[in-house]
Amino acid sequence: MRLRRTAVVLAVSASLLSPVTAEAAPSHGAPPGWVTLTESALQGVHGTAPDVTVRNVLTVTATGTALRVRLSNPFGGTAMTVRSVWVGRQPSTDSPALAPRSNRRATFGFRHAVTIPPGASAWTDPLPLPVRRGDHVAVSVYAPGAPVNDHTFPPPEKDTPGSFTSAGPGDAGADESGSAYGPFAPGVLWWADAISAVSPARGTIVALGDSITDGYNAFGGGPRWTDVLAERIGTLPPSRRLSVANAGISGNTVSVQPNPYDPTGQCCGPPAPLRLDRDVLSLPGVRYVLLLEGTNDLGGGDNAPPAPAAQVVDAMRTIAGRVHAAGRRIVGATVLPMCNAAGSAKEQARLAVNTWIRTSGTFDAVLDFDAVLRDPADPTVIRADWRTDCYHPNAAGDRRLGDSIDLRVFAR
Repeated sequence: MRLRRTAVVLAVSASLLSPVTAEAAPSHGAPPGWVTLTESALQGVHGTAPDVTVRNVLTVTATGTALRVRLSNPFGGTAMTVRSVWVGRQPSTDSPALAPRSNRRATFGFRHAVTIPPGASAWTDPLPLPVRRGDHVAVSVYAPGAPVNDHTFPPPEKDTPGSFTSAGPGDAGADESGSAYGPFAPGVLWWADAISAVSPARGTIVALGDSITDGYNAFGGGPRWTDVLAERIGTLPPSRRLSVANAGISGNTVSVQPNPYDPTGQCCGPPAPLRLDRDVLSLPGVRYVLLLEGTNDLGGGDNAPPAPAAQVVDAMRTIAGRVHAAGRRIVGATVLPMCNAAGSAKEQARLAVNTWIRTSGTFDAVLDFDAVLRDPADPTVIRADWRTDCYHPNAAGDRRLGDSIDLRVFAR
């Protein structure tokens, strides 16, 4: 009898250690009551992971329990095997230490390891880890030899998202003290691209965008405009609250074309239509999509000429149609001023796109970000005290955008 019990224990232990294989494509279904608490859309693959543990830190935008974390291998040419994942609460990015007794070892189909094929993702099983809006969640991943699917946020980086890396080899995921880890690397995340949970929030808003959504030049000086939106929604009566997921990737385009800045295809993510399923529609609880794209298409660069207005409009129309077909609502935001000379081809194209966004009826609602930030004395530029350069709001500009959003847009 004792030998038989020992054999059963050994069999169970072996099953926990052997990897399960994730689905080859993301699922569009989501259990009822689940919403997406945060997101970090992956942008490319950069090398192979050394024998270290990476402690990714993300900030959630709503209250939740029974957390699940998604790990993704969208760009890896080979399968990646994740040997171990631990999830805990992170009191501060000043230290890699976790809140005492908050660290939980994750499983995938009740196994500790998972193999994720190229182009696929894997969700952990639900973890008993309650969180509140604004909490930092640490996702410690040990996947030596895996292709590094990452998101590197633009400087100056914010406190989160970011990561710590273990100073030595091996699995350091269980370490709550943080003694195994080196200093914080702001703006760098590997593999962990979304966290979902059972939540009283009635759904999720996903902001699909480029560097303006990603937070270029807003980090360090204050929150991104999506963070401001999450703060405001978090003060509403509980029955009206929503979570906010940020799917911004710097340099991203809304139309399917060569990236204007990156001939390698590794800096700026796939064009928005090609990543819509993974970064938006496959996430749990999505009710609203907020689209702010087009700047990089219309501006052009060394690797691609400026796109005509019709190309940008066609791409936005396609995205809106797919969002509606999936049963979600889509909110369009106008393209911000870009310092184009008045009357230039670029400025005429931007104005044409914005006129279409405002008047076509394609979107369920429109946020006129152009009108919010433009300089009344020169509408081809963002007002001086709200910008850092010709394209990007500063922290005050991001605050202005987030505060300008009429929350009644998300009441239906």
